[in-house]
Amino acid sequence: MILSLQRTRIEGAQVNIWKDVFRISRNLKNNMKSMKAMEVDLVYLWVNGNDPQWRAKRNATIGRTEDGSAVNCEGRYADNDELKFSLRAVEMYAPWIRRIFIVTDNQVPRWLDVSNPKIRIVDHTEIIPAEYLPTFNSPVIEHLLYRIPGLGEHFLYANDDMFINRPVTPADFFGSDGLPILRLNRRPFRKLTLFLKSKLLKRKISNYNLTIQNSARMVERRYGVYYGGKTHHNIDAYNKSFCRHVFEDVFKDEIEPTLTNHVRSDNDVQRNIYSYAAIAEKQGHLQYVSQKTSFRFHIDNHSHYEKLEKYNPLLFCMNDSQYADQNDRERVTEYLKSRFPKKSGFEK
Repeated sequence: MILSLQRTRIEGAQVNIWKDVFRISRNLKNNMKSMKAMEVDLVYLWVNGNDPQWRAKRNATIGRTEDGSAVNCEGRYADNDELKFSLRAVEMYAPWIRRIFIVTDNQVPRWLDVSNPKIRIVDHTEIIPAEYLPTFNSPVIEHLLYRIPGLGEHFLYANDDMFINRPVTPADFFGSDGLPILRLNRRPFRKLTLFLKSKLLKRKISNYNLTIQNSARMVERRYGVYYGGKTHHNIDAYNKSFCRHVFEDVFKDEIEPTLTNHVRSDNDVQRNIYSYAAIAEKQGHLQYVSQKTSFRFHIDNHSHYEKLEKYNPLLFCMNDSQYADQNDRERVTEYLKSRFPKKSGFEK
């Protein structure tokens, strides 16, 4: 009798296990179908800083030429054809991208085939209110990307110096629930580090780090939590409706006054505010990166070429700066030609 009961329980447990296996398998298949059906757009910011007309407009607006600083140096606006090679990478590794929106200031890359049905040039005037134009400040533009006409709910955002390095799928950027994967560098003691640096060591915090700190403090005041994770400075995923919510419903009073900053300023709000708010509202999936996931390549550091080959990351950024010179930029162009040699369907 006891053996019979035990056998019945075991058989019942086995049936339940197989039911669970079937359920999980069915859910995985449904999730895969959902991911395959997900339409994802890609948005770039692009500027040709070599254009004399654009340079004249910028100089007239801000009252000076490049001054070699981090916020107003040659590397901030230089065009080394990175966008051409970034699009080659997209065609190679992410052909499932639905539409590609290139946000510019009355400019079009000379090599771009604008007749390609996937490409759409978006002028600043289409998304930025006239009172904030002209702008040469990427944080300002980034806050208003959700206003791009025709932009889908799920989109990736990239600067023109950011690259996909291996085959990817929508699941590399969004969960099966449609929420974005929020990639950050782990910095558990960031708040303390910045405090010690500025208050005790009396060292100046860079504009870039200040804008990240501004975002973290705003989120802390609103949600009661300080997020120290630092942006990985690479391609990120967003939900358009959540970006609109954060800007229009949550932080409009704090962000809107910064839209008058024609160039990068210390009171700018970095776009990581959308990731921090998503974590706070459970509207994304936090994922800390390693150099095998996301690699920030400083083009003035020649040892980074070797590191890029060593880590073979999913994503990489070839970051220009005030420390790079023209030789560094020419080296980047030659490297990208060898890494992505095949002409894409986005080129004339």
